[in-house]
Amino acid sequence: MSYFQHPSAIVDTGAKIGESSRVWHFTHICSGAQIGEGVSLGQNVFIGNKVVIGNNCKIQNNVSVYDNVTLEEGVFCGPSMVFTNVYNPRSLVERKNEYRNTLVKKGATLGANCTIICGVTIGEFAFVGAGAVVNRDVPNYALMVGVPARQVGWMSEFGEQLELPLSGTGEVSCIHTNVIYRLSGQVIMKLEN
Repeated sequence: MSYFQHPSAIVDTGAKIGESSRVWHFTHICSGAQIGEGVSLGQNVFIGNKVVIGNNCKIQNNVSVYDNVTLEEGVFCGPSMVFTNVYNPRSLVERKNEYRNTLVKKGATLGANCTIICGVTIGEFAFVGAGAVVNRDVPNYALMVGVPARQVGWMSEFGEQLELPLSGTGEVSCIHTNVIYRLSGQVIMKLEN
């Protein structure tokens, strides 16, 4: 085994887990799950069959990643945040054939206790604040807060808020990395050094 598994964790036969990943207390990984290298799965995490988790993701305690969720490289899932996969669930109505795909792109942060409604795409390095409820697609680098979540700013790849308007034009550098970000309309781009 090229990854760490706590004795209390359950990894079903067939699950693929990459090198140097860590599976902590009381976590359950279903047989069809695909988990990359260097992933950390905290205490009491559930990973469904039709889940793909990229390299170097961190999933904190008490998070369930249900079928049809894909996390690209470097996604952070805060404690007790929630994914859904059925838009209008009922206990008495079978809707497993209605699962909606959710995609969280590279480097995004999903804050503690936020909820991601199924069928959305969270852009690269977007930042969803604690307790927010995301019910629509989120642009790259967007800072989202509230219920329902609304964009209130932009975030650098380092995880600091950028002093840019929500739309229009502008350019700013991250105070920690000196990387330059340029806003054009409602799209932000990182400029290569």
